[in-house]
Amino acid sequence: MVGVYYITNWVLQLTLSGLLNFIDGLWSSCGDERIIVFTTNHKDRLEPALLRAGRMDVHIHLSYCTTSGFRILASNYLGIDGGGNNPHPLCGEIEGLIESAEVTPAEVAEELMKSDDADGALQGLVSFLKRKKAESNKTEDESEGSTEKAKRQKTDEGEETE
Repeated sequence: MVGVYYITNWVLQLTLSGLLNFIDGLWSSCGDERIIVFTTNHKDRLEPALLRAGRMDVHIHLSYCTTSGFRILASNYLGIDGGGNNPHPLCGEIEGLIESAEVTPAEVAEELMKSDDADGALQGLVSFLKRKKAESNKTEDESEGSTEKAKRQKTDEGEETE
């Protein structure tokens, strides 16, 4: 397995063995503790030797935004109570959209920071979430359409050969 890592304008080719030796060497040569951060969208594709205890001791899953995450962000950025006794009128709609759209907390925060006015920021977030949901639905429809097309093509080919 060879990975290519871009460091500014340099291209560095690194084998799995080289990466493991580098990590192990870094730990053994440093008296102080070191933190190395690895990120991936596909943990299941990583070599188990890279994930073993001693190399990667803490695994943190960063999920899509949840309704409770939205409430915290709304409180932090806009000073509003997202789910308490007197929530903003748009909070219910936003929470419903968040449950059905795949959106990261960073995307929600970015939308909330666009305006100091809570009404404007939340309305912008509603629009953003509706766009994300529509894009997701369109992608799913296209994916289902191509799957159906492939099934029909296989069926047609099977009928022709019999």
